[in-house]
Amino acid sequence: MGRRTKVVGPAGRYGARYGATLRKKVARIEMKMRAKTNRCPYCKTMGRLKRISFGIWTCTKCGTTFTGGAYVPVTILGKTFAREEVISLKARQKGPFE
Repeated sequence: MGRRTKVVGPAGRYGARYGATLRKKVARIEMKMRAKTNRCPYCKTMGRLKRISFGIWTCTKCGTTFTGGAYVPVTILGKTFAREEVISLKARQKGPFE
């Protein structure tokens, strides 16, 4: 079989409808969403995440459900806040008198 949807990939199902730019954007989003490099934050397994709803993801291996981005399980902003949260928790554990 030939490759019919080289540029738009999974958005090739839309055919000639909706315009090339929108189909390319949809393809980029869907490729990120269904990437095999997405990792579960709990069991660290790659490629086993499934999106239930907007921003709600579940791991098919360990069964945990967690929130993330609308199209990707972990957003850049979420990673930043997680790092800051760990730092603030460590500061709280030390206590004000230590």
